[in-house]
Amino acid sequence: MRGLSQNWAVFRESRIGMLGLIVILLFGVFGALWPIMINTVWDPLIYHPVVGFDPMLLHPSPPTKAHLLGTDPIGRDILAQLMFSTGREFLLGVLSALITVVIGTVIGTVAAYYGGFTDTFFMRVADIMMLFPFIPLLVVVGSMVRLTFFPFAIILGVLGGFGGITIILKAQALSVKVRPYIDAARVAGGSSFHIIRAHIIPNVLPLSFLYMMFNVTGAILSEATLSFFGVLNIDMSWGMMIHTAEAAGYLFDFGKYWWLWLPSGLAITLFCAAFYMVGRGLDEVVNPRLRKR
Repeated sequence: MRGLSQNWAVFRESRIGMLGLIVILLFGVFGALWPIMINTVWDPLIYHPVVGFDPMLLHPSPPTKAHLLGTDPIGRDILAQLMFSTGREFLLGVLSALITVVIGTVIGTVAAYYGGFTDTFFMRVADIMMLFPFIPLLVVVGSMVRLTFFPFAIILGVLGGFGGITIILKAQALSVKVRPYIDAARVAGGSSFHIIRAHIIPNVLPLSFLYMMFNVTGAILSEATLSFFGVLNIDMSWGMMIHTAEAAGYLFDFGKYWWLWLPSGLAITLFCAAFYMVGRGLDEVVNPRLRKR
């Protein structure tokens, strides 16, 4: 607990990290308002983010009292779409990033500990994964399989886990492997599994958690990009909101129909920036040289 409190004290001194954490918490509150609003305040026939429609207006409609952020070309409320999509973006980003860091941490520590063929095999796999451009690769995958929400998160996590993060975490694990307490644990009769689980992985986890923050950003940007291209089979997300405006021909008249792209575009930007800023704050926790003296 002392280590956790000390790390929190270091993180709290990072203004950029705290700002990112506040923005993430605000997004969390914003997304949590969705079930409250749709079940107590809004009429689902009008404000449902996927099948809702307001028959009293011509669409797309600019912001009004009834629709604070306007409606899209199909007549759906933009604010309701933003709220509904926030929780899904959280889940997509965290799930894919968690899968990535779990795979990367396990493979990186195992490759560092055993070396030899195991190290060579996984490093060559990582080199191959880094060789292919990520977004075009996902476009190809999306053309072959039906990419719904959860399969897309899993694919993102698996592809990321076998990529560059493995090399980074392996380097960290190598620095832990040569420390005296690893030799002491081996002399004391500790099995390889015990040494990896109890001594190497705990010392790699801070760096893993740091890269998890950055991977959330990558997952959200990937979803937004593929949704814009119409590759994903997702009914609603921030990227799909922009895709709907583009498919209806309103996106490039961005000055007149600004409410069709600005709220979702701003949400993507702020959400990704927030996790990046938290990662920068955690970087000071992981790397003592970056701390203010």
